[in-house]
Formats: sequence, structure tokens, C-alpha cells
Amino acid sequence: MSAFKSTQDVLAFIKKEKIQVVDLRFTDFIGTWQHFSIPASVVEEGTFKNGLGFDGSSIRGWQAINESDMLIIPDATTAFIDPFFAHKTLVLICDILDPVTRKPYSRDPRFIAKKVEAYVKSNGIADTIFIGPEPEFFVFDNVQYDQKENEGFYHIDSVEGRWNTGRDEGPNLGYKIRYKEGYFPLPPADTLQDIRSEMMLTLEEIGIPMEAQHHEVATGGQCEVDMRFAPLLHMGDTMLKFKYIIKNVALRHGKTVTFMPKPLWNDNGSGMHVHFSLWKDSKNLFAGKEYAGLSKMALYAIGGILKHAPALLAFTNPTTNSYRRLVPGFEAPVNLAYSGRNRSAAIRIPILHTSEKSRRFEFRCPDPSCNSYLAFAAITMAALDGIQNKIDPGAPMDKDIYELSPRELRKIPQTPGSLAEALNALRKDHSFLLKGDVFTKDVIDTWINYKLHKEVKAVDTRPHPWEFAMYYDM
Repeated sequence: MSAFKSTQDVLAFIKKEKIQVVDLRFTDFIGTWQHFSIPASVVEEGTFKNGLGFDGSSIRGWQAINESDMLIIPDATTAFIDPFFAHKTLVLICDILDPVTRKPYSRDPRFIAKKVEAYVKSNGIADTIFIGPEPEFFVFDNVQYDQKENEGFYHIDSVEGRWNTGRDEGPNLGYKIRYKEGYFPLPPADTLQDIRSEMMLTLEEIGIPMEAQHHEVATGGQCEVDMRFAPLLHMGDTMLKFKYIIKNVALRHGKTVTFMPKPLWNDNGSGMHVHFSLWKDSKNLFAGKEYAGLSKMALYAIGGILKHAPALLAFTNPTTNSYRRLVPGFEAPVNLAYSGRNRSAAIRIPILHTSEKSRRFEFRCPDPSCNSYLAFAAITMAALDGIQNKIDPGAPMDKDIYELSPRELRKIPQTPGSLAEALNALRKDHSFLLKGDVFTKDVIDTWINYKLHKEVKAVDTRPHPWEFAMYYDM
């Protein structure tokens, strides 16, 4: 957690450490960090109280041009020194306010995360929501893509890629990772060990507790760097720090990172399994004597997530590319079931952890393209609905789902097959998100309309390269 507790702590630190620049960061509606910088010399107590103005109409999914003025308010507890800038820079994560009413802006994702924490506490259900994401990503050596009226293509490359076994590399040394065999080879096949360690240590340097780093299943640069679980709002902030650090460490080495879920065809995609538990008075409410050591509350929470999963995926898997990953055959969690050991189920209970403190479940559908604040808030609201309405998740699925007969498989609900399907599910099923005013109708409508018009239709109206292979000579 942050060493900064107040505005005065930050002001004293700026003076003591001779900070030159203060970088103000906030999250757009889609989930990307935005920023602008001011001289450290102008930062005063009023900066934290009164805020600074900016144009909200230029931010994706936010204000109309005639209502563009917004206020940015720094959160002193989020301060950290940027490890990449040439001039000594202190970063502050900020909240967004309406300049007229001075109320928090309803479409600010960080505000939604704050509201879900407050809602859980106000209901007396719990006082802490612990979130532990496991974001996967690819490190590539080159990426090229374009789309014009008469052409469209992408080309990505990695020195590790199995497709490069025949390339003249002057010389080609032959250590290429086979498809689906990237978990866990040693160097020289794994070329990214030192880069991942640098990522992990840089994250520790800015105050993020880390757990492990390793190569992932796919060929051609798939990686995972794991951090320690944390309360929901704090983890929402941490995910943005995480992506920033991962991308910029790779850039130092002349490489590029993508959190796109499925950049490679015919190999594993990148997910972001999310570990979830509720606590009260320092006690894990998910520990009990039910299935896999869980409590009844935990099972009801699973019931809520499974019930609302089709709508939930509009936030946890929010890109058209997300559904290139959610297909059978690649360890993808497409089956809306739960299990203590089955990784093809949407929810898995880690059974190797036997202490009460470690009891939790893992929602395996999400991917790292999501807006972390919105995704974590939506997961929590679905779990709470399950708890409040005592939704029975049914029997666990401990068989290998991929080995089931077609008749047995038909009984197991599946994840949506496209972003359009998930958005349609959200349109029909969102009342659970509106409780406590955590999500508003405006936020949900804006999300659906933005995603449909800016992403779904944009992909649907463009010819696909494989269509030429299938149809050109018809």
C-alpha cells in the first residue's frame, strides 16, 4: 500500500526529493490511462482540493462538446515516482469531478470502483473485496498492421516463434518454442527471462508486491508476471500501473507488448484469471466446510457470477478479439460451470491452498483488455447478487469437460460467442449492476452503444483476409 497518507505527505516528499514534474493520470471510459504534466513548483494544497480543468469531450465515451469542461482531482495516496521519465517525476492518480456541481463524474471508472466498495460496506456483507488478477500478455519483436479500402493486414513476429524455424537469421540457432509448449521452458528457448525479471523488479520498485514471473503456454513471447492480491480500488489502480510498466520495460529493450487477448491464430490466447474473496473484520468469509473448503456465501457468489456471466463478459471481455480466445480447445474457460480442478470451467477453486486465509475462487473468463475498475466492480456486483438472493450454483463439474459426450455437454451453458452477444446479454440483464447506484443506466447504455458502434460494427463491415482464401474464386 502507499506510504502517502495525506496531501501534506506528498508536498513534503516533493520538496525533500526535489521532484521536478508532477504527472496527473486518469482513466478513460474504455480503460486506458491518460495524462498531463505540471511543474512541481506549482503544486500546493489547493491543487488537491480545487483540482485542475481539462477538456472532457476529447476523452473516449465521455462528455459532449457543449459540456466539455471537467475537473481532475489528484489522490495523494496514489503517489509514486515514474521510473522512465528523464526528469524526476511524481505520478498522481486522479478522480474526475463535474466543475459545476463538484460531484464525482458518473462515467469515471475509478468512481464506479469506489462506489462498489462503499456498497459492500453499507450492506454489512463485508468490509474488504480482495482481487487477485493474473494478466497474461505477449512480447513481440515487431508488429505491423493497416486497414485501407483496398487492403487489410497484420504481421507480428517474435524470435521465439515456431514459425521462424526456417528463417535465415545469420545464423538461426533453432531454439524456437513449439506451439502450445511455452510453459515453462528454460533459456535459450525462453529469451525473455531477464526482461520479465526487470518488469517484476520495476513493479516492486514502485510499491507493487510481486509473486512470480514465467513464460506462458503459447509460442512467440507469451508471458505472465503475477502480483499479490489487494483491495478492489487499489487493484484497479495497480492494473494500470502494471500495464504501463510492462509496456515501457519492453520498450527499453526494443520490444513491444500487447494485452490483446488473441494476437496469434491457432495457439493459446491471453487471459486474466481473477481471484476473488470477501472479508470482514480480518476474517475470510469464503472459508468454510462446503465444496473445496468454501463457505455457503462463496458458493452463492459463484452462483451469481455464473447466472450473470453472459452480461458480465461485456465488461470482463470487452473487445471483439476477446471472443477469438473464448473458443474450445485452447484451455479457454468457455463452460459456465465451477470446479475444484477443472481448468476448462469458468470458475475454478484452487484446492492446493488449504489455509482459511487462502480460500477463494478464480473467475477464469476475463482477459487483460478490460477496464479493470469496471470489470472488478461488475464481478463483485454479480457475486453480491448471488449472495443476496442465495443463488445455488448447482453441482460442481469435476469431469474433464472436453471429454463429455455431446448430450452431456449440451447441459452446460457456454460463454457468449461474440462481443455483440455479450452486449445484448448486458442490455437484457443489468439490474444487478444498478443496485446501490454502483453502475448507472447512463454508464451501461453508453458502454453498449460505444462498443457496438465503435468496435463491433467497425469489424463487421470490413472484409477479413481469410474470406479471400475461402471465397475469392467463387
